[in-house]
Amino acid sequence: MAKEATKTNMIFERHEKKFMVRPDQFAELTARLDHYMEQDQYGLHTISTVYFDTEDYSIIRHSLDKPSFKEKLRLRSYGTPGADTTVYLELKKKLHGVTYKRRMPMPLYQAREYLEQGIVPSPNVCNTQTFGEIDWFIKQVRPSPKVLLSYDRIALYGKEDKQLRMTFDANVRWRDHHLDLGQGDYGNLLITPGIRLLEIKTLDALPLWLCRLLCELSIYPQSFSKYGAVYSEHLINPLMEVIRSA
Repeated sequence: MAKEATKTNMIFERHEKKFMVRPDQFAELTARLDHYMEQDQYGLHTISTVYFDTEDYSIIRHSLDKPSFKEKLRLRSYGTPGADTTVYLELKKKLHGVTYKRRMPMPLYQAREYLEQGIVPSPNVCNTQTFGEIDWFIKQVRPSPKVLLSYDRIALYGKEDKQLRMTFDANVRWRDHHLDLGQGDYGNLLITPGIRLLEIKTLDALPLWLCRLLCELSIYPQSFSKYGAVYSEHLINPLMEVIRSA
């Protein structure tokens, strides 16, 4: 059975489609969505995520090749966390277009201890299948933090179909230093100001009314990865210089 996740649900699977939306399209789209969708209880909020990779960025390089299966590890917070604030260590997988995510909540200080020193979290965290999958991935791949991404999000869900979700991300920013969630959500802008990244998340196909609306507004799906864009546009050239000089 497919599952959808909120901030408290830890396992889910779904289809995801991404779109780039101009300011004029955003205004018209949100006005016309009012009949079908409503904003979730979190309102406008900031998400920050640390992405982990190998020294030669093999995880994102593999992902950008568009394989049938890929996975990535990340640590996510909602707002800037303190040491005792709950954050989410996530293993996200994609197989044949379907996204599967395992997320493990823990205080930020425990996440730091586990990821930096290998100190196993409390029993209520580590005695789970989710922890087993994440721990196996870390021991096999041995990734380290590479990029911190932050963005301001508004999320909507269907009035009739609660599993239909739409998120609009603005002010997407990144940095490759001070890779600790507790140090704030500052960074360099990744996407042109005013442009929003729309993600539509559903268990099945998009409803017909939504397909028609997107078509009328000339909003078409496109492949886009925030971390992939950082790597392709900002990290690959310095990496190649290091490789050439080695």
